[in-house]
Amino acid sequence: MSDLEPVLRTLPAFPDELPPLDPTQLPDDPEELFRDWLGAAIDSGERQPHAMTFITVRPDGVPVGRTLIVKDIDDDGFHFSTHRSSRKGAELDAHPLASMLFFWRESGRQVRVTGSVVALDEAVSQRDWADRPSYTGSPNPDWQRYALVPSEYEFMQAQHDRKHPRIEYRRDGAGAWSHDRVTTPAG
Repeated sequence: MSDLEPVLRTLPAFPDELPPLDPTQLPDDPEELFRDWLGAAIDSGERQPHAMTFITVRPDGVPVGRTLIVKDIDDDGFHFSTHRSSRKGAELDAHPLASMLFFWRESGRQVRVTGSVVALDEAVSQRDWADRPSYTGSPNPDWQRYALVPSEYEFMQAQHDRKHPRIEYRRDGAGAWSHDRVTTPAG
């Protein structure tokens, strides 16, 4: 055991009060539950509730994560932006699948959104570039706004007993959503 392990074990994990996740009271559409949880994080004053870990896959198959912000959620999917020539742009070009992992510590909530990634049109990308706080010049032709089109969601609500309920939604071939509670094998 290192000197760090005892320190890490004593750190507080979550606030005393945690909201429930009732698996019997779930909406049919996972975006509705996501928007409810995001709205609750915004309303509570959570810092950067739109921040998420964005995971792509390198050409050698190794997953890579970094923190981004979601810029919009609409019929196209979950929007984010990057340079097409960046590492993540190249990874998306080679393998247009990704996951977004949102974590709201103060409510003990986590959501993973996984799906395919599509490039949005040039006008949307250039408007996004112009709206950036650091915008200082002519449009950047390399800037790309993308949308992750969800095929899976996983919602996790922390509990102090560590029996965190997890619900996974999956989209079938016809576009309909189904959901099940994720169970962990007894060990």
